[in-house]
Amino acid sequence: MARKSYDKQNPAFYALLVALIFMAVGPIILMLSTSLKLTVDIMSDTSSFFFLPTIHNYETVLCNVLWYEPQGLDYCNPTFGRALGNSLIIAITSTILTLIIGCMAAYALVRFRFMGRDTVSLVTLMTRMVPPAVLLVPIFGIWTFQFQIDGTRMGIILIYVAMNLPFVIWILQSFIVQVPIQLEESARIDGAGPLQVFFLIVLPIIKPGLAAASIFTFRIAWNEFLLANALSNRNTRTVPVTIVNSLTEYNLDWGVIMATGMLLAIPPIIFTFVASRQIITGMTAGAVKG
Repeated sequence: MARKSYDKQNPAFYALLVALIFMAVGPIILMLSTSLKLTVDIMSDTSSFFFLPTIHNYETVLCNVLWYEPQGLDYCNPTFGRALGNSLIIAITSTILTLIIGCMAAYALVRFRFMGRDTVSLVTLMTRMVPPAVLLVPIFGIWTFQFQIDGTRMGIILIYVAMNLPFVIWILQSFIVQVPIQLEESARIDGAGPLQVFFLIVLPIIKPGLAAASIFTFRIAWNEFLLANALSNRNTRTVPVTIVNSLTEYNLDWGVIMATGMLLAIPPIIFTFVASRQIITGMTAGAVKG
C-alpha cells in the first residue's frame, strides 16, 4: 500500500497564523486580566503578570443587579444595570421586528410578480450602503421635531429596524430563491392557505438564513454607538454609550471600564452560539445516511 505523502507547510505560514491568533486573542486576554485587577495593581509596573485576581470591578458594575451587597463599595451606580437592560430590550426587539418584516418582504420580492420588483430590490440594497453618520442629522431632526420620540427606546428600535432591514431582505432573498416552488404548490393542493405555506413550509427551510440574519442584526443593534448616542437620554442609554460616557478627564477607572467591556461582549457571543447551532442544524437536516 502506497504511503500517503503530505506537503509540508512553509514555517512562515505557521508564524503568520500564530501572529494573527495573537492579534485577535491578545486584546481580549489583556482586557480580561485588567478587569480582574485592582486599581493599584493596574497602575503598578510589577504586577503585569502576577497579581491576585478579584471580582471587585464586576461587583462595582453589577452592584444594582446582584443578589448580595458587595463589600468595600461606597456607592452603587445603577448606570450599567440600566444600560444593560436597555441594550437587551433594544437589540432583541429590533432583531425580532427586522426578521418578521424582512422575511415577509423578501418572500414577496421573490415569489410575487409586480411592476418595478427588480428596482425595489436594488434600491433596498443600495440604502444599506449609506453610512449611518450621513443620516444622523436628518434622523435627529425628524425624531426630535416631527415625531418627538427622541430619547425613547421605541425611537432607537425603529431606527435599527430601518437600518438593518435592507441587508436582511437581501440575504433572505438568496435563501428563499432556493426553496423549490413545487413544495409550495403541493401544500396549496393539499388545502394550505398562503400564511400556512409561508410559516409551515418556507420558514422551516430557510432557518439557516434566519439565523444568519439574526446574528448580523443583533450584533449591529448591540454594538451601535453613533445613533444611540444622539437619540438616547440618561434613562435609555445603551452599554456602548455608557462606556464612552464613563471616560472622563478626572476619573478614569480602567478596571471598571474593562469589566464593562467584558460584560458587553458576553451577550453577542451567547446569541451567536445559539443562532449558529440553527445554521448547522439546517445544513445537516437534509443529510442522507450512507
